[in-house]
Amino acid sequence: MEANEVQELKEHAEHGQESELRPVAFTMSLLAVLVAVTTVLGHRTHTEAVLEQNKATDQWNQYQSQKIRAYNTSLSADLLTSLAVADKGKAQETLKKYTDHESKWNDDLKEDQEKAKALEEKVEKAEARADRFDLSEALLEIGLVITSVTLLTRSKIYWYLGIVFSVAGIASALSVFLK
Repeated sequence: MEANEVQELKEHAEHGQESELRPVAFTMSLLAVLVAVTTVLGHRTHTEAVLEQNKATDQWNQYQSQKIRAYNTSLSADLLTSLAVADKGKAQETLKKYTDHESKWNDDLKEDQEKAKALEEKVEKAEARADRFDLSEALLEIGLVITSVTLLTRSKIYWYLGIVFSVAGIASALSVFLK
């Protein structure tokens, strides 16, 4: 064999190895994009959970302030009934107003409590979705790293193992949209 023939065979062998690893490189590129998308979706879902938690906290604060106001009105009504008052008619009129307010506030309290509990359920759902996105991100990153080992070792077993982790990560991300 001549020197140039040996060189050609060597180039063909190197080219064959490169083309053999192209699917691995493509898979890595695809996984990197999926990791980025999953990360963004996870961050947005965590933000949604925080915003919903703030709404729930505000609703519980409103509930608490109305409960305090209702309790103070109840105390005032108790005082009107137990103290000697110079103008009994005025006291009865005020007591009637207090009683009317209390019944309205009791209805408002039930409504505010229901709203706060509904907001807390939204928080729990958003946190569960965010957790699945976090799991998806981790599995995709593991798949990406394991797949990259294929480039170092030239052993396709790492590529297949990386694909297994990646499919699990994709399944975790898709589970968010199925619920």
